[in-house]
Amino acid sequence: MTYRIITFAALLAVSTFSACSNSEKKIADPKIRTVSDDKKDSLLLVYNPEKGDKWIADFAQNLHKKYGFNGNMLVAKDGKILYEKSLGWADYLHRDSLKINSEFELASITKTFTGVAIMQLIEAGKIHLTDDVKKFFPNFPYEGVTVRLLLTHRSGMMNYVYFSDGVWKDKKKPMSNMDVMNLIAEYKPNRYAKPDTRFHYNNSNYMVLASIIEKVTGKPYSDYMMDHVFKPAGMKNTHVYSTTVYPKIPVDVVGHDRTWKYSVVQNFLDGPVGDKGIYSTVHDLVLYDNALRTGRLLTQASLDSAYTGHNKPVNGHFNYGYGWRMFDGNKGRKVVYHTGWWHGFRHIYVRDLDKNIVIVFLGNLTNGSLLHLDELYKHLGVPVIRKGAYSGSGSLPGSDED
Repeated sequence: MTYRIITFAALLAVSTFSACSNSEKKIADPKIRTVSDDKKDSLLLVYNPEKGDKWIADFAQNLHKKYGFNGNMLVAKDGKILYEKSLGWADYLHRDSLKINSEFELASITKTFTGVAIMQLIEAGKIHLTDDVKKFFPNFPYEGVTVRLLLTHRSGMMNYVYFSDGVWKDKKKPMSNMDVMNLIAEYKPNRYAKPDTRFHYNNSNYMVLASIIEKVTGKPYSDYMMDHVFKPAGMKNTHVYSTTVYPKIPVDVVGHDRTWKYSVVQNFLDGPVGDKGIYSTVHDLVLYDNALRTGRLLTQASLDSAYTGHNKPVNGHFNYGYGWRMFDGNKGRKVVYHTGWWHGFRHIYVRDLDKNIVIVFLGNLTNGSLLHLDELYKHLGVPVIRKGAYSGSGSLPGSDED
């Protein structure tokens, strides 16, 4: 009898442990990757050119031939790639053709990643939206600039890209984020506006946010992003490259001016990161979208906050959240996106959250070709985004500073 009681107790303990283990599996941290995650991700990138969307194929070819788009593009819906294509040269001087896995400098699409990293640190309680920059950098010369105002481009700061050009003595030596922070502390350049008085998009906001990430984590921005964003998202072809670390950025895609007359070489302004500096591929941006959708990077509450407009809507629909531009339509329609323009690269990355559509155009020729996407948006049932979306202190169609 005693033996049976002991045996029953042992079985009960095993059963209880098993139930607990199963419960733990159900609430496993989605940020920890598994082998099955890699398999699921690989399915998102499956594409058969013979079954590609013919309408999109014709549109892309026309954009290339008629309007001069040079780069990689991809359209996906419901986890399936409808069409992808490399169009043109990676390096015009050497006539190197683009490959679908070529890495492009993402320019201001980088800001979406910096926003994600900041929200992760907020979730971890290491940063608060109300924290003043002076909390992290006591010699910061401006009062009242908070993390929230940096995220939403309402800090009133000047753009370091223009300011530093006049005070950085050795143009052959790249600046780091800390170099820029020290220049701001030393020279105290005039602000564009008082904090939280108006939206003024500029690179300083996200350069400062990246500096805060480094200060809080004790890691280089590149290391934090690799460990907490790129790897959890399965983005194996995405990196942060700064000229402070790499005298020559190790990618095969070169940015070009609009007439192919010359390639745009990196300079001292390619040292600071956070506002730019992330290099990636069209496929990795599909995985990024999936990681955000599935809670691999942020909680839904954080995403909802990031996708909420924090400025006065332009044309009633267009706004800016925490690192994302957005379109807010009727009946809760939500599209988030970001453009990019830097040193010969020009892009747009669109995520229709309701229809589960991803549109990626990564270009390395800075012409106006991406102003001619209206018919593609209409074909997919996505709001027409770029044309006339911004004005005044937002960004001018055809002349983004991002």
